[in-house]
Amino acid sequence: MRDVVLYQLLSLDGVAEEPGDWMHEVDDAVFENLRSVISDQDDILLGRGTYDYWVDYWPTSDVQPFADFVNTTPKHVFTSGAFEAAWDNTTVVTEPAVDYVRRLREQEGGDIGIHGSIRLAGSLINADLVDRLELVVAPAVAGSGRRLFGSGTAAHRLQLLKVSSSPTGAVFASYARPVPVPN
Repeated sequence: MRDVVLYQLLSLDGVAEEPGDWMHEVDDAVFENLRSVISDQDDILLGRGTYDYWVDYWPTSDVQPFADFVNTTPKHVFTSGAFEAAWDNTTVVTEPAVDYVRRLREQEGGDIGIHGSIRLAGSLINADLVDRLELVVAPAVAGSGRRLFGSGTAAHRLQLLKVSSSPTGAVFASYARPVPVPN
């Protein structure tokens, strides 16, 4: 079975929304960490909001290593209403994400990545479908914004796999599959 891997940029206070507003210093270690995470990914899961936000930027971007990856890797975009995808290698998915991802995990291939897409990530974490969390915690407090683990997130226990940091203070934390906490 394939692993579902969430890659998420976070502020110290847990904000995941708009990292460009609070992640001010990005050094080579951040890009090397990203390169390592995406190197095993064969598919990308995106929510419709993230797709709409990214579709005008990434197809013409030269920011590496992510531009080549996101433009050539199959994208599965979850939406409540059908739309015409304008980005190459995009599949529009209108069925429930949990059902679709369960089937996708059973197919042959490498890891399945979730990038951005806070609401989608939360629903898959709550459904116990995220095998690994690759978090990049910036040395900044955002103050406000949507959080990855907001209200409605079930309690989970995570297993730390590794932790390191960048010269500019970003912390890279890799966690194994969330395990629901018994009631």
